[in-house]
Amino acid sequence: MARKALAFFLLLGASAAAHAATDASGFEDLDKLEGRLVGALDVEVGKPGGPLTHLDRRLKLKPCPVPATIDPPALGAVALRCEPLGWRIRVPLMKAPGQTATAAGGAVMPVAARAMPALGPAVIKRGDPVELAATDNGFTVTTEAVAQEDGRVGGRIRVKPVDKGAIVVGEVVDTGRVRVTSF
Repeated sequence: MARKALAFFLLLGASAAAHAATDASGFEDLDKLEGRLVGALDVEVGKPGGPLTHLDRRLKLKPCPVPATIDPPALGAVALRCEPLGWRIRVPLMKAPGQTATAAGGAVMPVAARAMPALGPAVIKRGDPVELAATDNGFTVTTEAVAQEDGRVGGRIRVKPVDKGAIVVGEVVDTGRVRVTSF
């Protein structure tokens, strides 16, 4: 496992030199970006541990002036970022059978661990600003929201999106992060 992590970071450094160029339309070349991701993960699209689906070719991203950063896998996904321009793509990873999500360090949590009630201190307090995320068909939409109650990791809380008045219920995944299952 340690060798695979070391290979991930070595490949990440090597691939940084091969900057993802623009495509014929003047946008970020998603084929090259996806190729870098698959190379960094060393797993093909649709295979356990690899990207769940191909990057959505309808994305029109301004070309990043530097190589996009590939974050280590966390919480069942990998983030591709262009720091100078501020864009970020969150790419869900295919889970292995019997596994549901990854912890912050990238370790996979078995299904039985997810079924346990939320324990530990509250990581979100009522009134805290949170990032509300909904994932569907290989992409993630996020918005800002305000917690309506305290919440622990794995627990469900009510949050109110800043841009809409409807309160929604979501699962606390980390400090300041809440996930909903659908749009």
